[in-house]
Amino acid sequence: MRLFVFGVGFSSKAFIGEARDRFEWIGGTTRSPEKAQALKETGVEPFLFDGERKGDGIADALASATHVLVSIAPNEAGDPVLNQHAEDIAAGRPDWIGYLSTVGVYGNYDGAWVDEDTPCKPVSKRSVQRVAAEQAWLDFAAENDLPVQIFRLSGIYGPGRNAFENFRKGTARRLVKPGQVFNRIHVADIAGALAAAMAKPSTRIFNVTDDEPAPPQDVVACAAELLGVEAPPEIPFETADLSPMARSFYGENKRVSNRRVKEELGYTFRYPDYRVALKALRETE
Repeated sequence: MRLFVFGVGFSSKAFIGEARDRFEWIGGTTRSPEKAQALKETGVEPFLFDGERKGDGIADALASATHVLVSIAPNEAGDPVLNQHAEDIAAGRPDWIGYLSTVGVYGNYDGAWVDEDTPCKPVSKRSVQRVAAEQAWLDFAAENDLPVQIFRLSGIYGPGRNAFENFRKGTARRLVKPGQVFNRIHVADIAGALAAAMAKPSTRIFNVTDDEPAPPQDVVACAAELLGVEAPPEIPFETADLSPMARSFYGENKRVSNRRVKEELGYTFRYPDYRVALKALRETE
């Protein structure tokens, strides 16, 4: 089997590490020559792709790719991969296509539970673009009779990207907005869920998220306890100094169900909640 990854980043690197032994060849895109060299050193054949034009050599690589993973965000022009390489993917007839999206497509549900059948009502510009990109990939699947699995990811964390890092940087804060919860997902569970889904090709949407939507200040307090330091004081959301993007995240409040991943893919989450994950991260880091 041969894997081609559009956008080798935090999540897709974890998947490559998880499934590397299943593939005889792996190629992936990056935007810079420097990162291309780093990819090559990890055993991934690099291809430069900026989304504005076809990438050199990508059409040939897609001709023999059995699996394609897309981890590139859409923009105002739509999905860059479909815009530049839809015909190449269709011609290659891969056995599986995975598209990494976000639970942000649901918008705000005032803390209620949502699942894959819940209507999307995106609020932010980036989430509106994600909904359009998801639909474009579903249309592509139908038009070409190819399996496309869409994975809606919640807040991603893992080694080097977690609450402990904020303490090390001195940026840990406990923002409190009554009733606000977020789901999260450890990058290892993204990799595991993708690997499980890859074995069952279909055109389907999956929420890849943990079991426990939780207030963000609770995660910070848990990290402080594990570090053996005092938790930072609570800051009311209304008076907090936040960027417009950060503030917009708090405008979306929902609890995201992962039942479909468990029932249809038979996947068992390695880190079902932030407490288990932070404890493991603390022990390994």
